[in-house]
Amino acid sequence: MGGLLCNKVCIITGAAQGIGKGIAEQFAADGAIVYACDLREGSMDEWSKECSAKTSTRVVPMYFDVCDATAVKNAFMAIFKAEGRIDVLVNNAGVVFNRRIGMIRRDETELMFRVNVIAVIEMVQLVSRLMARNGGGSIVNIASVTAQIGSPGQSAYSATKGAVISFTKSAAKELASQGIRVNAVAPGIVKTERFAELYESEGKKIDDRISRIALGRLGTPQDIANACTFLASDRSSYISGEILGVNGCASI
Repeated sequence: MGGLLCNKVCIITGAAQGIGKGIAEQFAADGAIVYACDLREGSMDEWSKECSAKTSTRVVPMYFDVCDATAVKNAFMAIFKAEGRIDVLVNNAGVVFNRRIGMIRRDETELMFRVNVIAVIEMVQLVSRLMARNGGGSIVNIASVTAQIGSPGQSAYSATKGAVISFTKSAAKELASQGIRVNAVAPGIVKTERFAELYESEGKKIDDRISRIALGRLGTPQDIANACTFLASDRSSYISGEILGVNGCASI
């Protein structure tokens, strides 16, 4: 099988739905061996079988909490033992609580930092050691347009994604000598299941947000998946430490 990611061993977190699922499906379509990871036990079993059959590659579901360092280590080591290498890690798993500054809750903010930042740092720390054994790899972190231009009601969430951007830039410089590239994709508003939960009851507000997107539409998981595929592939072999905005030229 051909494709941009032919036979690359790829790990994608938060793959049960939305952006993560879109990335996993596109990676499989491009020939990757996909380890689709999520917290919810059994949530990807049937889909992974269908995806494997459709793309003639392997899509393997794995279940663990990205905040559980032991579980993450066990999963990554099992993948490395089975495949002999890890070529790509996409840190997509994340949580978001949208609150105005006066309503920000400490417990929610701490959870966002644990999942969106600390888990990302720890997974990069672990996978970089494994990638280095085979001469390198590509790490793609999922950031957010809110970290780049700000968004009312998302200050705490934006802070976590700003941390992801800063970490990405520094990690890229530190890991370059080992042949490991580190980049991030910063999506704008993407129409996913979570989007429906948060916004569909606020039609007027969403129309206003769309009016501030130059390309005139919401993003799709496929838009983000295409960017991740490029950064994971050898087509981007001279790109590292970059934050790729995929937001339709938004001013939100």
